[in-house]
Amino acid sequence: MTWQEAEIAFDEADFVVLPCGATEQHSTHLPTSVDTIRSERLTAELAEAAPDYGLDLLVLPPLPYGYSEHHINYAGTISIGAETYQELIIDVGQSVQQHGADRFLVANFHGGNIEPHKLALDRLQRDHGLDSYYVHWTDFARDQLEDRFGTEWGHAGEYETSVIEHYCPELVHGDRKTPQTMKNRYEVRQYRHFDDLTVEGGLGDPTQSDPSFLSTVIDETTDRILENLRSELE
Repeated sequence: MTWQEAEIAFDEADFVVLPCGATEQHSTHLPTSVDTIRSERLTAELAEAAPDYGLDLLVLPPLPYGYSEHHINYAGTISIGAETYQELIIDVGQSVQQHGADRFLVANFHGGNIEPHKLALDRLQRDHGLDSYYVHWTDFARDQLEDRFGTEWGHAGEYETSVIEHYCPELVHGDRKTPQTMKNRYEVRQYRHFDDLTVEGGLGDPTQSDPSFLSTVIDETTDRILENLRSELE
């Protein structure tokens, strides 16, 4: 869009959406761009389906960096400090507000971003009066993912591998897909870095990925999120 087109789009949108990913290691078989790919593609699914729910989503360019300090011991990880990241989200929100947006929606696709996001949206609502909404996409698909993959499908596991195989299969190193080797499992202790937990950098068993199943999950999760947005808007 030009600024003139953007001026109209900000005025007409029900939600201005910031997709948030990360650039960080995803084991030996996936690229460092996994979370940003998910943020771009899955948010696009939301925007495309939104008119069926009477909604108009204006999607900003995805934010490709996040709070990823726990992955920093693996090469390719780029991390923004938690306070800096929180301030970045606030600055984006204030820009959106200045252009006349009524509602700011952060669509998140990286677990490390959650706490800075929540603090930033608190500030935007309480200090700046900007109605703010939050969607951590995986939370809306969790029941289905656990039914199919169990509970160990987290970072670079069955779920994320399936998503990348669905959208960008050429980026998956199939010959390197292997059950991830766990070093430690902590129930109470706070781990320092991800290599405290795993050798390869991931969790679960990527060899059990299922992109066909994920296609169905994407459709149903898109519907679920939009139903919630419409309900809260009403």
